[in-house]
Amino acid sequence: MSGVVLRELHSIEEFEAVVRLFDDIWHPDSGNRPITVELLRALSHAGNYVAAAYEGDRLTGASVGFLAAPPGRALHSHITGASNGRGVGFALKLHQREWALSRGLDRITWTFDPLVRRNAHFNLTKLGARPEEYLPSFYGAMEDAINAGDESDRMLAMWRLTEPHVLAAVRREPYTPRVPPDVAVGLADRDGRPVPGRTDAGTILVAVPGDIETLRRTDLGAARAWRLAVRDVLGGLLGEGCRITGFHRKSCYVVERAV
Repeated sequence: MSGVVLRELHSIEEFEAVVRLFDDIWHPDSGNRPITVELLRALSHAGNYVAAAYEGDRLTGASVGFLAAPPGRALHSHITGASNGRGVGFALKLHQREWALSRGLDRITWTFDPLVRRNAHFNLTKLGARPEEYLPSFYGAMEDAINAGDESDRMLAMWRLTEPHVLAAVRREPYTPRVPPDVAVGLADRDGRPVPGRTDAGTILVAVPGDIETLRRTDLGAARAWRLAVRDVLGGLLGEGCRITGFHRKSCYVVERAV
């Protein structure tokens, strides 16, 4: 991004600024912050990934990751946040990718809420990552302003840094999944509610709600219905050995059965 500087962080003052940024994004209780200054210090000092994006002197995004299994091959991206939507998140992921490749790592993993459309689109379409595991209630109860009142189901995304479709995504060529004419709809959105369908086809579409974060505030019953339906259908398909190959029209996962 023009005008954005990305760099690793090492000082207490920088870590304090990152914690304040994340507080502004997630609005957690004071005792339930997504990360602390002390942990940032420890991760950075141990050679892990702690970096930020600046526009001028203003901190606009930050990302934190740690080395993961398999040893010498993977980085796990624990948390990434940006204060605006002008491509800072994408710039941070590209910086993170270059950091990993320069250390001989060939993959980055992270978790994300499968119900949040914009995150699914960003991860699968703009970056070319692939979800590999459905993780029910992964973090237990979360009481920040974004997740409160819901269960913390997550999907584990795998970003294989040198695959052809990832290289294309890095060149800003979004990945478009193949959707055959005989695709089945395993979960549909009908008037804001989840409606289960067929999951016996070779390719299945699994919808997610338009805005789960608003739904949590306005209709907790509908939000819970979506959580359980996606857990059952999408989690069930992954449990059967199916693969998620993309995110279709910013609204639904594309799932393929193994041949």
